[in-house]
Amino acid sequence: LNSSEHQKLKDSLQQKSRLGIAAFAEALLVIPKTLAANAGFDQRESVLKLQAESICCAGASPIGLDLNSGEPINPIDFGIYDNYAVQKQIIDSSTVIACNLLLVDEVMRAGLSSLKA
Repeated sequence: LNSSEHQKLKDSLQQKSRLGIAAFAEALLVIPKTLAANAGFDQRESVLKLQAESICCAGASPIGLDLNSGEPINPIDFGIYDNYAVQKQIIDSSTVIACNLLLVDEVMRAGLSSLKA
């Protein structure tokens, strides 16, 4: 799922789940926004172009950002190959890490509230 698909999914969920999906969709956009900013392009404009290209291609091919022009590209045409398994594992791991951080936060809050009582 890409960021725009997460945004669509968000609308079909209940309140708390909706916030989590929205935050995750926004987190997926951090890398393209950072690349665009570091290359000297407008972040919003670059992300909008990437999302429009994603909708146009309907996920048929990967989409990347050309750091020279700021336009969406097909990375395969430029000889850029990413290891899908590594990227999938990174996303899976980041989700697990975020859940663990939230769990630690809950445990710490429970401990603090028991000390106050």
